Amino acid sequence: MKDNSVKESDVYRLAKPRKKGLLRLIFSRFFVIVLLLIVQILITISLYAWLEDLFPYFSGFIAVFTICGVIYLFNSGMDSAAKLSWMFIIAIVPITGVAFLAFTKTNIGNRKVRRRVDELISMTKDALEQPAGVRETLEADTSGTDDLVKYLNRSGCFPVYDRTEATYFPLGEDMFEALLPELEKAEKFIFMEFFIIDEGYMWGSILKILEEKAKNGVDVRVMYDGMLEVSTLPSDYCRLLQEHGIQAKAFSPIRPVVSSHYNYRDHRKILVIDGKVAFTGGVNLADEYINRIERFGHWKDVGLMLKGDAASSFTLMFLQMWNITEKEAVFEPWLAVPSDLPGVPSGYVIPYGDCPLDNDKVGEAVYMDILNRAVDYVHIMTPYLILDGELETALKYAAQRGVDVKLILPGIPDKKLAFALAKSHYKRLVEAGVKIYEYTPGFVHAKVFTSDDKKAVVGTINLDYRSLYHHFECAAYMYRTACIPDIERDFQETLVKCREVTPESIKNEKFFYKAAGSLMQFIAPLM
Repeated sequence: MKDNSVKESDVYRLAKPRKKGLLRLIFSRFFVIVLLLIVQILITISLYAWLEDLFPYFSGFIAVFTICGVIYLFNSGMDSAAKLSWMFIIAIVPITGVAFLAFTKTNIGNRKVRRRVDELISMTKDALEQPAGVRETLEADTSGTDDLVKYLNRSGCFPVYDRTEATYFPLGEDMFEALLPELEKAEKFIFMEFFIIDEGYMWGSILKILEEKAKNGVDVRVMYDGMLEVSTLPSDYCRLLQEHGIQAKAFSPIRPVVSSHYNYRDHRKILVIDGKVAFTGGVNLADEYINRIERFGHWKDVGLMLKGDAASSFTLMFLQMWNITEKEAVFEPWLAVPSDLPGVPSGYVIPYGDCPLDNDKVGEAVYMDILNRAVDYVHIMTPYLILDGELETALKYAAQRGVDVKLILPGIPDKKLAFALAKSHYKRLVEAGVKIYEYTPGFVHAKVFTSDDKKAVVGTINLDYRSLYHHFECAAYMYRTACIPDIERDFQETLVKCREVTPESIKNEKFFYKAAGSLMQFIAPLM
């Protein structure tokens, strides 16, 4: 048996290991809500003592203030489930609840980023050329793929490609083994954008190659989410990387300033090499993702490698994010890269991104398109299941019209409250005919849709509010590519390691999950 234990001598580090967890909790929305609740309770108690004679007037003010807040809420563009959550908060803590709602909706601290993102997307609307003849071929196809391309290009530049070879990795360690030799081949540039980087065997192995490539003149850039500066990496980690020849940035680093921008995290996983090879999927750069260390049992994750023209879409997505903080945005030198792909691969690939700063819920729309067009089956792997009404309805409707809808979720959760929320959907979904399974060996972090042996999505987009509404995300939609049977085979092989959720198991669920799931439903869109 292979020994996956990590020895300190195996790990190449730039910084000392650090403790994690507490600061991430402090900067979470849940913590802010609890803090606001405590503040209002203290204010109310103080007002009782100090303004006892004037309290009837204060109560009238609260009533009027609450009504105004509710009117403002119902005239907003948010979905119905989010409105109900805000109603619950406003009913309990009217003043701070309305203030927090107004703060969130006005996006104070976020307007500059929104303008910059809009500018970059507009600037690159035609940055990538649609390969000739591909759209015309798909227009004659009944799959609806061409309609999806039209929708995706409303919010960015997302061509559909037919000269791309797609390789699916059923485990994080499989993807890790494949990306190391691809990094070694880099001649021009390596662009990396990941939600999580944690020093250990995986990142250390990659970092050694990056340093060597940077010394040899390769343009090496690393970007990670700024929340890491309060969890896995020190605040000066970008400087440490730059000292080793690697350009580095933290997206939206945490500052001692309250801003709604912290709500929008960079959850994407992108690795592009020379514009010819791209990786994406659920795999972050930390040792649990390749099962070198164990956190929640066996870590089931997946990845995707694209070789060919479609890799340029991930180059563009990376450069759009990188240029948010650049004075002058530059794209062209890295986009004009010939794919020189041998042979003619089968099928079509559409890489796409989802930006939380526009009005398009791209990630959810793609998933719903698959559910609504499915004929035989839709098989899904996701770590979280926190659904809005539209997506829950789409899942149920697909099952009710005879489509085999199956979901695989974790058997060992990483977040018990999120797991409780997932279980709160089980009864309604199972009653509608959706089949739900839990992966008994451990935690499922894969984000996969596969349908009818001809469609699939692999990327970073979870079935929860954070991914669908609040995060920068990315994925690859595939139609009739050669790797789709591999994705479905992996689903079936994973399925035999799962326990099925039944009406009986739902009835006998632990009291904690039942109670927590019911209570957390009130604030599910805020998690």
